Parts: sequence; structure tokens; C-alpha cells
Amino acid sequence: MASLNILMAQMNTLVGDFDGNTQRVLDTVARAVTRHEKAVVVFPELTLSGYPPEDLLLRPSIALRVSQSLDKLCAELPPSAWVVLGYPRRDGNALYNVAGVIHGNELVAEYRKQSLPNYQVFDEKRYFAPGTEPCVLDIEGVQVGLSICEDIWEIEPTADAAEAGAELLLNLNSSPYHRGKRDERWKLVAERARQAAFPIVYVNQVGGQDELVFDGGSFAVTAEGEVVAAAPGFEEGEYWLDYDGDRENQPFSGLALSEPPDEIEATWKALVLGVRDYVNKNRFKGVVLGLSGGVDSALTLAVAVDALGPERVEAVMMPFRYTSQMSVEDAAEQSDILGVSHKVISIEPLYEAFMASLAEEFAGTSVDTTEENLQARCRGVLLMSISNKKGYLVLTTGNKSEMAVGYSTLYGDMAGGFDVLKDCPKTLVFDLCRYRNTLGPCIPQRVIDRPPSAELAPDQKDEDSLPPYDVLDQILEMYVEQDMSAEAIIATGMDREDVQRVLRLVDLNEYKRRQAPIGVRITRRGFGRDRRYPITSGWRIGE
Repeated sequence: MASLNILMAQMNTLVGDFDGNTQRVLDTVARAVTRHEKAVVVFPELTLSGYPPEDLLLRPSIALRVSQSLDKLCAELPPSAWVVLGYPRRDGNALYNVAGVIHGNELVAEYRKQSLPNYQVFDEKRYFAPGTEPCVLDIEGVQVGLSICEDIWEIEPTADAAEAGAELLLNLNSSPYHRGKRDERWKLVAERARQAAFPIVYVNQVGGQDELVFDGGSFAVTAEGEVVAAAPGFEEGEYWLDYDGDRENQPFSGLALSEPPDEIEATWKALVLGVRDYVNKNRFKGVVLGLSGGVDSALTLAVAVDALGPERVEAVMMPFRYTSQMSVEDAAEQSDILGVSHKVISIEPLYEAFMASLAEEFAGTSVDTTEENLQARCRGVLLMSISNKKGYLVLTTGNKSEMAVGYSTLYGDMAGGFDVLKDCPKTLVFDLCRYRNTLGPCIPQRVIDRPPSAELAPDQKDEDSLPPYDVLDQILEMYVEQDMSAEAIIATGMDREDVQRVLRLVDLNEYKRRQAPIGVRITRRGFGRDRRYPITSGWRIGE
């Protein structure tokens, strides 16, 4: 059997940027052939369009853009290289998710993805028709099979490649991150390798695309199911594998098994990467956020600084009569530690102006949450005005626990363009704060230690309105992420009154979540692409 020099091109593409993505393929292959003339360069799924292109795939010009990119690649790629990459391909009235192979200035093979995911964040059946045939081709004397992402999660496509004579499988991916995903991939691909009795090279995209984060972590598995080489997670790069089919037990060499991060570190990297790519790919000059002295805004600021650098981050403390001196001091201290621009703008005069304007409307009524919401909306107006004037993206600071039960104000603390912690439960927020402080001074300890409060009323605490967060987050995980009913959750030992109250709040506040900014997805079931419930509904609470 022959040997191959395989480059796993763990690329961060930009959706819709056919020209830019095509040029990056050319640049990558040009570097590869300086090291190995006959390099096999493997790119991720839908390299040319980026992933997920969503309804861009429905545009009439998509076929022309793909054709132009392929023509350019066939004309300009070094003829000695073997280039494996993904793109959408129209054939008649059908569109396919394709992996193509370019060699000798020709497109020598195409494989059409057979298994189209249509769950969680995936909508591929909306766009693509499934392929039906395996694709195995001779690359420098090795019979190489192709598959694409979801194909590896089903038995048949890998088995079909083995039956067609494949000795090695290349699997192209755009597989998004959620907590625990790396272990799932390793276990699954190892099982497929053992079933098919051939090694597998798994190449994954890296980078942020709206709320999705792709974590890379490309790897290679032996026919016995042993993961023997892995690229780092959350890092763009070019990672070489030497494949020798004569070494049956250890066919791969040249790349070490990168030490995987634990889940807290991986989550941190996902948040940082998601913020960095959203801000940079959308060409914002920087970000601005309200820094309240609380734990959520403190963590959001830390992520923003790690993603963009302190020079592109502005923190604004907007105190009111209920804001504690501790909050003012802690916000200033963290801003100083991180070296960010820190402004203090009181909302007192704005609030009084609004109340004066509303005096006639409010006559004869008592103070309630309306006045609390007005405070939040004053802050939202300030932040959005700074955003408009400076070209900064407003980062909102709400966490998943708050978004779930509606503990947030429309057009107030929800006003902004990107919610960094949208998929982070409150208990995870505390864990991430502690983790970030292990990397260097960042978040004042008393911000972490003090009881959470929105400080919209005297002596207000979150637990005045909500169950303790360790209880709340357990209920939310069972209901939102595991789809358990109220009775099933109560059967685990949770208090009936707490469960019914929380589930009622989750169901009632779908209308708020529909109007919330997008944010980084880090769990199996985030609010947004994952979970789409009707606002108007006769469904009984908690079923």
C-alpha cells in the first residue's frame, strides 16, 4: 500500500464570501506543496460557501458562484496536489452538499452527502437533496473514500464506502460545538472505523458564525478505533498527517494527540471565539456594554477583552439611586484591571424626565415593575446611542437562566446586538468567572461572592423573585434541554410549586426570547435555532 501526506486544513471561513474562501484555499494549497509536492489537502464541509449558508442557498446565482470558484481553483491550483473540499452543487432542480476532489487542474471526483441532518440547529433537508452513492477514488495508490459530516453519524454511508473498496475515509465537517461534543465525536468515529475496518480522518471547520461556534479539533482514528492524532480545538491552522497503509496498527504519524481542554476551558474558548468572529466578521469597530458591578456584566466584559483586546472595549456604569457604592467601585476596579475605557453616566436625569412626561398617564397608580423596567430602558437608550455614534456593537449581559424565565426587560437590558451569555446558565456563569480568574486578575472576588441583584429596587435580590439558581438551573436543564414534563421533573425530587412556577415562566416568556439578540450557543439546546416554540398557544404549561 502507498503512503500519503495529508494536510487537515482547519479553516475559519466566512459565509457567502466565495471569492475570499476560494483565495484562502489557493493560499493554503500553495503553502502545502512547498512541503509535499503531492500533498492531499482536506478542507471542511461547504468550504466555498461557508457553513451554514442558510437561505443564500436559495439564491438563483448560487450555482454561478460555485462554478466560478471551481473554475478558478482548477486553473490555479498546483496540479500535483490533491485538494478535497466542500461546496453546494446544483444538478437540474436539485441542490447537493458535495465534496469534490481537484487534481491535475481537473475536478476528478464528486461525492454527494447522503445523510442530511434536520434536528437541533440543522435544516439541511430544507436545501439539499440526499446523495445515494459512495465515492472511492485512487489517490497516489490509496483507495480513498469520501463522506461529509452527518454521514459519519449513520452506519450506511461508511459501510457503503468500505464495500466500494475504500482503504481510508476522509470525512469533511462543519460540526458546531456544544459542551461534551468532542467526546461524542471521538466515540462515534472510533465506532465507525471499527465497523468499517479502515482508518478515518475527520476534518472540522473552526470559527464563529452568528450563534454557532465551530471548534475544529480535527483528528485521525485507526481501524481499531484508536484516536492517535488530533489538532487543537478553537484554533485555525494547518495540521499534517503522514499516512502509511503498511503500518496497519499505527497508520498515522506526524501529528501529536493534542491535549483536549476540560469543559470549562472549552466553554470559555467558545465564548471568546464566538464574540471575536461576530464582531470582526461584521466589521464592528469595537463593543460597548453596561458594566453594573454584577457577575453577568463582569463575565461579559472579561470575554470581550479576551476576544478583542481592551482597546476595542468600552464599559459604561449607569448608576441610579438604588445602585450600591460597592457596585460602582467593583465596576471601576475591573475596568482598571483590564485596561478598558470606563465611563460613568447617571440615569437619574433621564429617569426623572421620563417620569415627568408620564406623570399624567401614571396618575393614581402605585409603583410597580413599570418603574424598574424604565430604569433598564434608560440604560438601553444610552448604550444604543453610544453604539450608533461610535460604530460599536452593544453586548447584552443576560444569562440563560434569566432569558428562560423572562427576568429581563425588553428594550432595556435586552437592547443590543449580541448576548455573550445567552446560553450560559447562572451557575455556569459563576464557574466561568472563577475559571477566568485562574488565568490572571480579572473579576473582583466580591462580585462573585455577593448575592445577585438587578438593583432596580431597594435591597432587591434575584432570589426574591426566583428559586435559588442551583435549583432553578436544574429545573431549566430538565425542561429546556431534556424536554421533561412537569411531573417527571417533580418526580426527581424537585418542589412542585417551584417546578410549576418556573415552567410557567418559561412558556410565558417565549415572546421575549423571540426579540432577544442572538448569542453564543454552548449547550445542546440553546434559545434560538435549537428551540422554536409558538408564542400564541393553547398548550398547557409544563406538558
